[in-house]
Amino acid sequence: MNIALFPDVVVNNETIPSAAIAAEAQNHTAPKDKPGIAWRKAAQALTIRALLLQEARARGLVSDPLEVAPGRFETEEEALIRALLDEALTIAPVTEDAVRAEWAKAPDRYRSPPLWDVSHILCACDPRDEEERAAAQARATHLLSKLDGDAKGFAAVARESDCDSKASGGHLGQLGPGDTVPEFEAALRELDEGNITPAPVLSRHGWHIIRLNAIAPGQVLPFETVRPKIAQALEKAAWARASRDFVETLAQGAKITGASLAPI
Repeated sequence: MNIALFPDVVVNNETIPSAAIAAEAQNHTAPKDKPGIAWRKAAQALTIRALLLQEARARGLVSDPLEVAPGRFETEEEALIRALLDEALTIAPVTEDAVRAEWAKAPDRYRSPPLWDVSHILCACDPRDEEERAAAQARATHLLSKLDGDAKGFAAVARESDCDSKASGGHLGQLGPGDTVPEFEAALRELDEGNITPAPVLSRHGWHIIRLNAIAPGQVLPFETVRPKIAQALEKAAWARASRDFVETLAQGAKITGASLAPI
């Protein structure tokens, strides 16, 4: 990206270096043929950051970094912004009526996790080794062709699997969300009950042929069970709205060139 094509961003006479915007742009998505979108998103994010830091310093706030994870602390600027928002924002408590109304919109949204009864055939390889990966893929494709779409013959072909589950016809038992690697789970979610993957699926362990034997959909959870989750979501949404309104107020009283706070 040619950063010379983009104007300087100035917030209340404070210039945001183009190099900082270019670095921030790596954290924002955009179509490959439109890198300017990532740039504008980055410029917007750093403009908002500058507005908040300027306000925090104008109020004489002191940075007191908190530990946000074991061994990892906020930066000085992150702590200043947190202190500002804590002081400036007043969020009304979420009421019981609001929580119940949100739940009543669609109680079916709140379910226990599904359970998948799964079998698989593994052709193990190190995916980072191109030759090994290709050989394992060819073998998996061959095994899949032996099934010819017949999921009933899965257990017999599974005897050629590289997984210990081959002793039980490739059966892995019941799995829930998070019980397997993301690539495997993503393929499971695309399968209908009784079907097998139309092509081998690559994971960090190698190539899998996956059969979804049965699925137990998650059960609708009672209101009292999901109430804390809904309340937390409403609190976060209220905080986000109040934060946006506060930034808009700061922007209205600021002089900003080279960036826009309009939605991108």
